[in-house]
Amino acid sequence: MIVVLDFGSQTTQLIARRVREKKVYCEILPHSASWAEIEGRSLKGIILSGGPASVNGRAGSPSCDPGILDGRVPVLGICYGMQLLAHAGGGRVSRAAKREFGRAEIQIERPSELFRGLESRLTVWMSHGDEVQAMPEGFQRLAGTSNAGLAAISHPGKKLYGVQFHPEVAHTPKGPEILSNFIFNVCGESPSWKMSSFVETEVERIRSQVGKDTAVCALSGGVDSAVAAALAHRAIGGQLHCVFVDHGLQRHGETERVRKVFGGIFGERLKIVNARARFLKKLKGVGDPEKKRKIIGTEFIRVFESESKKIGKIRYLVQGTLYPDLIESQSVRGPSAVIKTHHNVGGLPKNMRLSLVEPLKSLFKDEVRLLGAELGLPNEILLRQPFPGPGLAVRVLGPVDEENIAMVREADRIVEEEIRAAGIYEQIWQAFAVLIPVRTVGVMGDARTYEQVIAVRAVTSQDAMTADWADIPRNVLARISNRIINEVRGVNRVAYDISSKPPSTIEWE
Repeated sequence: MIVVLDFGSQTTQLIARRVREKKVYCEILPHSASWAEIEGRSLKGIILSGGPASVNGRAGSPSCDPGILDGRVPVLGICYGMQLLAHAGGGRVSRAAKREFGRAEIQIERPSELFRGLESRLTVWMSHGDEVQAMPEGFQRLAGTSNAGLAAISHPGKKLYGVQFHPEVAHTPKGPEILSNFIFNVCGESPSWKMSSFVETEVERIRSQVGKDTAVCALSGGVDSAVAAALAHRAIGGQLHCVFVDHGLQRHGETERVRKVFGGIFGERLKIVNARARFLKKLKGVGDPEKKRKIIGTEFIRVFESESKKIGKIRYLVQGTLYPDLIESQSVRGPSAVIKTHHNVGGLPKNMRLSLVEPLKSLFKDEVRLLGAELGLPNEILLRQPFPGPGLAVRVLGPVDEENIAMVREADRIVEEEIRAAGIYEQIWQAFAVLIPVRTVGVMGDARTYEQVIAVRAVTSQDAMTADWADIPRNVLARISNRIINEVRGVNRVAYDISSKPPSTIEWE
């Protein structure tokens, strides 16, 4: 296996994902993990992630056990990880005279296993304010950039490598080859891990965690909760009950779809709860997105706790939490920054009665789909586009009420229908409508209107950590706009969002 030590980068999990794509098992551990904790595993190599800190910061700058860097296993330091390699070895790291953020070109200056088979000039993705200005003893320069910065270094004797750029992100085109070189040529790993291995591991973990107790699964109808339910069902069978909370914030026809698809699987162990009035009452007058998410997270748990009492003695709640939910909501394993609170992570109440079972929390969306296929779930479920846990509440900017929820639901239905009709649904990661709290002047039937604006958002992505706006054909956008204005009462203008992530997020709230 390969271990990734997390120093707080927003893309730490991407590193692990790239390793698993090579069919090599990988785990993420906190940067504070000791060599004694790591060496007992079937370890072939260690990757040090990037991070937002500076090695020259205060005493609290994240570091690692010196034993990890003594040459017993190969190490690859990425961004902050490279700076840590240099700093720990006695080199000098300082603020860069010219910071590098975004695309850059590096020149490979010395042959090495890390760049085997690659051209001498490579496009990479940089994101750093510090730089290594003097290498430690025993290290050599492998590559540089146009401003003379050290882009890659190595200590051949100890098999220590450092790259200042991020090979794990899609913006570094040859990043997969660089990681393959480290995994296979430097570490000597073999491609033997597969999704069926994950199923076996998680089934045993769920059984061990739940024991003979009963669990309830938070079923939403989306990909994540469906796969979590299927995995938990394989592990504990009839000990699992599923509850679908109809909070009135779902997509068009969601309750009926859940009843049709999952009723045949779980029978009487599927409970559909109508909690629309309860959620809307709690959300009344609340416009702050973080408060909305936390209200929804709290109410979800309260409903599950209430329903679990009716079912019997239940101790566990199964959720389809994914890694992007965790990494944006809180620092999971390292000192990462909070981007937004997901209702099922930071939005959960502190005094929960149920213990969480989260079998998907180390996976990305595309990995979840692969897992679902391994479990035999149909494409009708697996190929659905992501939908936020807080539902349409975060697609109505500002306070939520029945009227504006109905407006954004209808607009959202039209967006989905038109991209399906155009045959581009599966090419787009996510497409949806957002109701903006702005009124604009229009003219309909020769009369003046003063109505609201719908923004259409569509993005392409591999994992939701980064995304680009989708270049939807003009005629499809025209049909979407025409239908929304004609069919959604109260809307007289449609805009198309052409921002990427970063700097924007996929959802508006």
